[in-house]
Amino acid sequence: MVVRQETHPGTGASVSPAEFRDAVASMRSARLRPEVFCEEMPAPQRIAPYAAALSADVTVDGVDVGTGRIILLHDPDGNDAWDGTFRCVAYARADIEVDMVSDPMLAEVGWSWLTEALDAHGATYSMVSGTVTRVATESFGGMADEGGTAQLEVRASWTPGTPDGSVPGASLDVGPHVEAWGELLCTAVGLPPVPDGVSVMPSRRGQRGPGR
Repeated sequence: MVVRQETHPGTGASVSPAEFRDAVASMRSARLRPEVFCEEMPAPQRIAPYAAALSADVTVDGVDVGTGRIILLHDPDGNDAWDGTFRCVAYARADIEVDMVSDPMLAEVGWSWLTEALDAHGATYSMVSGTVTRVATESFGGMADEGGTAQLEVRASWTPGTPDGSVPGASLDVGPHVEAWGELLCTAVGLPPVPDGVSVMPSRRGQRGPGR
């Protein structure tokens, strides 16, 4: 997995702090399901001095059914709103059944997919916040035969941390956070969980489903 790093103009990736380079390296170590095609994307340059980003599509039977991105931000001076020097910003969108849009519990369940995935992957986090949006589209006139579609969108950010008991000064491991984001995407599109004991192959740049 190749992760593009971005910095403010004039800083240069070669002078990025060691803790940021280590964190980005841990992003590359994330293990994602084979249905998840993950690749680098340009990271925002004005939110924080340093940033790295990934985008992903979930492909089932050659059809893209979900998409998302995750961005790692780093400010060596800290950020009061983050309560730390790092911040993860994630987005996930998935196609869902039209009749699910009217489910009053959908937003709450969608949010729980994120927090449960973070917990399941052992990701230490705090200051989590975000939104869940459900979107329904109906077609009319000459497009009426296409029927309706619906999507679920999850936008979230949180401050990643090191687990209790870690060696002081230990590098931040962002891998579990990326893996949780990948699981959120897969859960949202309705893929069944990977059975215990089944290995998940690392996502590779250029990987696609049949016919891609």
